[in-house]
Amino acid sequence: MAKEKDRPTIGTDGVALPILPPERDARVWARLVRIMFYLPGFMALLLIKSGEPAGFGITIELLMLSTASAVVGGLYIGSESAGAGADASSKVGAWSGSLVLELAAVVPFLSALPVIFHELTHSNLLHAHAPDTVDIALGPSEMLPMLAILPFMLYQLAGFGTLGFVVPKSVNWVINILILALIIAAYIANREAHYTVERMLGSSLAILMVITVFYGVLKLKRMQADYDARCPGKPPK
Repeated sequence: MAKEKDRPTIGTDGVALPILPPERDARVWARLVRIMFYLPGFMALLLIKSGEPAGFGITIELLMLSTASAVVGGLYIGSESAGAGADASSKVGAWSGSLVLELAAVVPFLSALPVIFHELTHSNLLHAHAPDTVDIALGPSEMLPMLAILPFMLYQLAGFGTLGFVVPKSVNWVINILILALIIAAYIANREAHYTVERMLGSSLAILMVITVFYGVLKLKRMQADYDARCPGKPPK
């Protein structure tokens, strides 16, 4: 991948070249893979140990999806190569891995956070060690962990994320609004003990993310292949 300032914008046929994401440090994403592998798994174990199984809903499944997706994202990032023998697939390895992490790892984790917080703050097992403790209704403050989705949406909509390079701006907005709506709706369903509805909403969110990742990875590969095919060669020194 060439640096953005060195990239030609017009192909050899006179048509504009695809706008590819900027070059990214695969080592940073590899560190994020480790974080997203251990953190959701730890949170799942904590929830299983201290929470009430009846109130888990789809939370454990979302956390396991987040962990598994981190491993898959690491495979893509590990395939990144721009040296001799690199093809369109290997050139987009880091971008594809970042897309997997952003949508299939981070989004399920953010979706699970509000329910985890609610379960831990109302855990009978934790409160049993302090029988004199008075339960305090947290009220709307229980929604605070959900606010983490807002900086994530800003990350995507302001052009930091990979998704904005593979879908139009309007589609990017629609996807992010759907993510927010599904997370809020699933949390409300969990609080109202409508666990079947919560599972439907959580499953819809996961399916949406997987479909978007499939489309995004294939689109990145097509864009890179198109760029390589029509990119003008470097002028001789």
